[in-house]
Amino acid sequence: MFDYKEKYEEWLSSKYIDDKTKEELKKLDDEEEIKDRFYKNLEFGTAGLRGIVGAGTNRMNVYTVSMATQALAETIIEEGENAKVRGVAIARDVRNFSKEFTEIAAGVLAANGIKTYVFDDIRPTPMLSFAVRYLKTISGIVITASHNPQMYNGYKVYWEEGSQILEDTAKKILSYYDKLDMGDIKRMEFSEGLEKGIIEIIPKSVDDAYYEAVLGMAINDDIDKDIKIVFSPLNGTGNLPVRYVLDKRGFSNVNIVKEQEKPDPYFTTVGYPNPEDVKAFEYAKKLGKEIDADLLIATDPDCDRVAMMGKDGDDYYAFNGNQTGALLINYILNGLNDKNKLPENGAIVKSIVTGNMAVPVCEKLGVKMFETLTGFKNICALPNIWDKTKEYDFIFGYEESIGYTYGDHARDKDAVVSSMMIAEMAGYYKKQGLSLVDVLNEYYEKYGYFKEKLISLVYEGIEGQERIKRMMEAIRNEPLKEIEDMKLEKTIDFLYDDTGLPKSNVLKFILDDGSWYCVRPSGTEPKIKLYIYTYDKDEDKAIKKVKAIEEKVKGQMESIK
Repeated sequence: MFDYKEKYEEWLSSKYIDDKTKEELKKLDDEEEIKDRFYKNLEFGTAGLRGIVGAGTNRMNVYTVSMATQALAETIIEEGENAKVRGVAIARDVRNFSKEFTEIAAGVLAANGIKTYVFDDIRPTPMLSFAVRYLKTISGIVITASHNPQMYNGYKVYWEEGSQILEDTAKKILSYYDKLDMGDIKRMEFSEGLEKGIIEIIPKSVDDAYYEAVLGMAINDDIDKDIKIVFSPLNGTGNLPVRYVLDKRGFSNVNIVKEQEKPDPYFTTVGYPNPEDVKAFEYAKKLGKEIDADLLIATDPDCDRVAMMGKDGDDYYAFNGNQTGALLINYILNGLNDKNKLPENGAIVKSIVTGNMAVPVCEKLGVKMFETLTGFKNICALPNIWDKTKEYDFIFGYEESIGYTYGDHARDKDAVVSSMMIAEMAGYYKKQGLSLVDVLNEYYEKYGYFKEKLISLVYEGIEGQERIKRMMEAIRNEPLKEIEDMKLEKTIDFLYDDTGLPKSNVLKFILDDGSWYCVRPSGTEPKIKLYIYTYDKDEDKAIKKVKAIEEKVKGQMESIK
């Protein structure tokens, strides 16, 4: 932490800070606002920076992006001359300042003698992951704040496998980041980098190769391709890529939500552009009812996450991330098995806060299910290892927060291939006279009822951060011994216990009936999250268990001031 007043004055007097930024700072008359902007550096979260756009060390701006990029450049230089030649690929989303941040990052890398490849326009995050693998760069950057509200932007860093950086690389970057001053940053104008050839626009052939790889993941073609689909990219990057692959697959009845078709950095129609939130489907549902659509699909602004709703009588049923993941796994594994394409040593990876709904079908078909810490940087770390050891064939990775990846073309969540497989799955079952809701109900009847709930408690600012810390410590030290008839059987503390996974501030409480709940602070947002999972052969009992756990645990959390 800094002396925030000292840092504030430092920016006001710095020869490196432009006059417009200084004027913004001078107009601040709220001491708490100044404190929040300058009490620390913007931290690396899941795999990079994410924060509110504005002036200050704890904000997303041209200076924090420059500092982070210089730190990344120093890390790449440490790897040797070949790493500089291999270079960095950069993609961006639709947000305010994404283009500026992209050009600044490219210029800093170029000034450090690092070859840089930049997409000519907005692209989904998974296309950056693919580009890193395809171009064999040492690293990659996506300028995005994913599904955060419009005042945010972010900076995600990737390493040579095409997955987000892990702790060891993040620590190296951070060690440079914390030591750098404004005067240490090397700069080159974007236009100069292009002229010199050290910055290069990524050719269309990379897009073509990505689409070829995605389309190659299809399993069945004997499906109902006239199924009525409503698609919303929520004013993000998914519009052209998702529609392109659905068109190439022959889906002839894809209807776009016009109000959410074009890029909009303010997300005017939705506010919080997160398809995990059913409110984001308001426009899609309206159009769906008008045309009697079978399926509604929405992707988040950087198109790495996707949610779906299926026709259910006169309305639409919102599938949560666990349900969608389980249905996709059920469809993909059985489809590959039917075509004798299921690998003998096939593996699926999920996060520790993702439910067990897909486990029965994996066990039935002899596919190994692995668990990792939250985040696709951890989920994709395993297939990165298996690429070398050949111990397992990676099939699918997922987490409950509507992130899925299928195949090896990208090493991050991919809503393009996931949207294609959702449409294929819906078309396959429709040809059999089944809706996705029917398929879900059949799954529950066969394997039992898996119920879940995610609760996010938001605590903004410094005080909020401190309260979240107090909550975690209190829950860690005084766990609930019982909730109604359910008794605490085991506590897993991922920060202190030997779990075989990297250390992380996550607590998991396993109850004696097979139910469990998990508590963790968000790595990217001012939230503490409570994940609740129950199982029972009786649906009503499973639902009641969720309510009982929610009431008791949420009450415990909120009592900690």
